[in-house]
Amino acid sequence: MHAVVVVESCFGNTSKVAEAIVEGLRSTGAEVETFAAGSAPHRLSADLVLVGAPTHSMGLPTSATRSQAVQKGGTAVASGVREWIDHVETLDGRVVAFATTTGGFLAGSASKAIVKALKRRRIPAERGTDFTVKGTPGPVADGELDRAREWARTLHA
Repeated sequence: MHAVVVVESCFGNTSKVAEAIVEGLRSTGAEVETFAAGSAPHRLSADLVLVGAPTHSMGLPTSATRSQAVQKGGTAVASGVREWIDHVETLDGRVVAFATTTGGFLAGSASKAIVKALKRRRIPAERGTDFTVKGTPGPVADGELDRAREWARTLHA
């Protein structure tokens, strides 16, 4: 199986989850490529395409929420998943979204927003799993990286 992971991360938490997902996929024998959303190709073909982002203001990060993240100690991200989706030409293969979130009823989910944005571009996608972080800057909640590895293994099954 060939998989591609496209990820955006401001505080490093979503990247850590993506790395755990890559480890889980590779443990099943999958070949995996990883791209930061800002440098991901606009045409991808793989058995599995995973798209992940942090949840900001109940959805995908925007330039405004990224600026807020930088003010709170996050890394500057000029272009993320939202902008990548706007320029995607083709995604061939099963497309699954994942996200990091602080959890709770009012937290929202970037994975839900990813699926919605891709469907607007007529690209079928499914919502995968959201992983919990402890507050805006993190860290990733206990056990979530193990859960990400296990979830990835189920995607290859």
